[in-house]
Amino acid sequence: MSEHLAVTAASGLRDQAAALDAADELAPLRKLFVLGEGVYLDGNSLGALPAHVPGRIADVVSRQWGELRIRSWDESGWWSAPERIGDRIAPLVGAGPGQLVVSDSTSVNVFKAVVAAVRLAGPDRTDIVVDATTFPTDGYIAESAARLTGRRIIPVDPAAAPSVLGPATAAVLLNHVDFRTGRLHDLPALTAAAHAAGAIAVWDLCHSAGALPVGLDEHGVDLAVGCTYKYLNGGPGAPAFLYVASRHQRAFDSPLPGWNSHTDPFAMDPRYTAAEGAVRGRVGTPDILSTLALEAALDVWDGVSVDSVRAKSLALTDFFLECADAYVEGGLGGPDSRVRSLTPADHRSRGSQIALRCAEAPAVMAELIARGVVGDLRRPDVLRFGFTPLYTGFADAERAAAVLADVLARLPAA
Repeated sequence: MSEHLAVTAASGLRDQAAALDAADELAPLRKLFVLGEGVYLDGNSLGALPAHVPGRIADVVSRQWGELRIRSWDESGWWSAPERIGDRIAPLVGAGPGQLVVSDSTSVNVFKAVVAAVRLAGPDRTDIVVDATTFPTDGYIAESAARLTGRRIIPVDPAAAPSVLGPATAAVLLNHVDFRTGRLHDLPALTAAAHAAGAIAVWDLCHSAGALPVGLDEHGVDLAVGCTYKYLNGGPGAPAFLYVASRHQRAFDSPLPGWNSHTDPFAMDPRYTAAEGAVRGRVGTPDILSTLALEAALDVWDGVSVDSVRAKSLALTDFFLECADAYVEGGLGGPDSRVRSLTPADHRSRGSQIALRCAEAPAVMAELIARGVVGDLRRPDVLRFGFTPLYTGFADAERAAAVLADVLARLPAA
């Protein structure tokens, strides 16, 4: 492309970005976050800080802890926080009240869910089917759960999962969105396939909760887990959530029956009797500071439709791809291009991120970050850009693509 045509194309895309931002109904939410001058496209790893959270946590520390001290378990609602906050997250993943509890980490909740799923399925079912492309911790946990329960692991690409399901399948553990490529897997169809085989469907929602509609109740999901520090902006190390469908709660047998999930925790009964409802997903004393930081962060979702978030996510990722294809020499995936998209073009198969394969990915991402465009690297060769519709704008997408093109133009090929 000649220099004149390149300048014209850039001007047109910048104008398009400005028009899209002006028409964006979610644009006013950007001011609720602490962002600075750069372009932050790593909300799929750690969401940005909602501006009001530090003040809220200062109150938790100075007044609730400092002044009320032990009284805050009752007077400040600390004890009921895991269920209360779970009910705030529930609408964002399509769940009714009383089915989500916020506690522990994603890894711990995956362990609870997989072992409980095996127990729900019964002793005659010997197989745990897992996503072969899963985030590593899910695989590690599933393998440990299999050893502990005497089951065997069957890894499979999610799209091929129905081909391995059968009367021996106890549980199916899948990621809703592939963390490397941004591929969105077909939760309704795969859940139905698990149920047709008599298995329990367990979903990891870490890369979809807060980014797109999930429909846990609508699609009959049995168990699900998810983190809250990505698209839900709960902060580093924020507690994860565990979803137990109401129809399974009475039979949900947690492998970690801690005192917080006892029907009468303060009875200090040596015999364990599980509480009713989502409380069964609790284990020990909740981490109050991070739990209440998450509760405060969720205020930014007041009045926000997940459908609107999804529509903007798809528009943002489409626009970023359009800009990158226009700016990067050779386009995306052309014969002379140094980058190609790993993320599906089909909206039905796309999460809220774009993954680009690039041989020089480590050096490219380092330079992008140095120039104020923050994405992340998945070694050895994947550039990953997460689009958080609550605070990411179309001008951000255009600027990121332009800087990416300039970095590639200046960096020697591998």
